[in-house]
Amino acid sequence: MQIVLPAEVEALVQRQLTSGKYQNAIAVILAGVKLLEQQEDIYQGRLQDLQQEARIGWEASERGEVVDGSTAMAQIRANMQSRYGVSDEA
Repeated sequence: MQIVLPAEVEALVQRQLTSGKYQNAIAVILAGVKLLEQQEDIYQGRLQDLQQEARIGWEASERGEVVDGSTAMAQIRANMQSRYGVSDEA
């Protein structure tokens, strides 16, 4: 496979090579691909967490275990005040 890199990407690869951290351009590109894979793994994990949290919220809603927004905010403020002495009032 042959790939033509845009000039700014070639310059980035060259800077990495000049730094001495990598032996060749392939090593720089492989490091970038590995970071991309790690980022995708993190994204997928967080997406699954959010989906699970949404399911939990939906199920609580189906059971009638919800409060209106103003009540929830009052509870959050009271909790923060008791834990941290934090107040949102100026």
